[in-house]
Amino acid sequence: MSEHPTTDARPLALVTGASSGIGLELARQFAEHGFDLLVNAEDDRLEDAAERLRAAGTEVLPVRADLRRHDEVERLWAAVTTTGRPVDAAALNAGIGRGGAFVDTDLADELDLIALNVTSTVHLAKRLLREMAARDEGRLLITSSIASTMPGPYQAVYNASKSFLQSFAEALRDELRDTGVTVTSLMPGPTDTDFFRRGDLEDTKLAEQATDDPALVARQGFEALMKGEEKKVAGSVKSRAQGLANAVLPDRLKAAGHRRMAEPGSADRGRDEES
Repeated sequence: MSEHPTTDARPLALVTGASSGIGLELARQFAEHGFDLLVNAEDDRLEDAAERLRAAGTEVLPVRADLRRHDEVERLWAAVTTTGRPVDAAALNAGIGRGGAFVDTDLADELDLIALNVTSTVHLAKRLLREMAARDEGRLLITSSIASTMPGPYQAVYNASKSFLQSFAEALRDELRDTGVTVTSLMPGPTDTDFFRRGDLEDTKLAEQATDDPALVARQGFEALMKGEEKKVAGSVKSRAQGLANAVLPDRLKAAGHRRMAEPGSADRGRDEES
């Protein structure tokens, strides 16, 4: 990044999973609100995303790294420290899904999911929060999900990973409550991203339901982060209502409902029942 004094006067934000979807829109929120950016993703769309973000007049450093690997997380953190600037806000958003019956899905895929969704988030949170706590200021956003509030038949590992992140974020917030550091969890519902295609969920009812605009989810998440809120169920009125319902429904009913939506082939069966 530039050593220009006006750049150094601007706050710096780190966003992972920033090449598309909610991550890209979160990065855009930071850019539009006066932050310089260090953005990460593992795919080749990151450079194009960085160019689009620069249109807001912000300085953007893209770091392509696969956060499923410990050494790649460390390489990303090295890029952060090389800037010589504190991270004023971070959005740990990188994550993937995986659909299918647990006994049928590939173990390597699910260990990759845990490595990205869980392990890399813990790894980066450790690096970020130590620095923020030492300065007694900073904001951390962790992308959880409404899925964190329910058992996930046919997405067992994914939902469990989001439950981990939700508990993790709330615990960190409590630990840091007497400091100038805030931790906020973002809990979107189904959102119009690559999630269903990448997670092998395109033949499910989940993939056919209405999805929220990632720009709306990101705006609500950014606003919650800036206000220092504990958590934000983001998206449409329908998604927020689902979040409220999940707070009171028993797990067995939530599991049964999730099964109907996420079972492989459920989209085709649903069309057959309607015909």
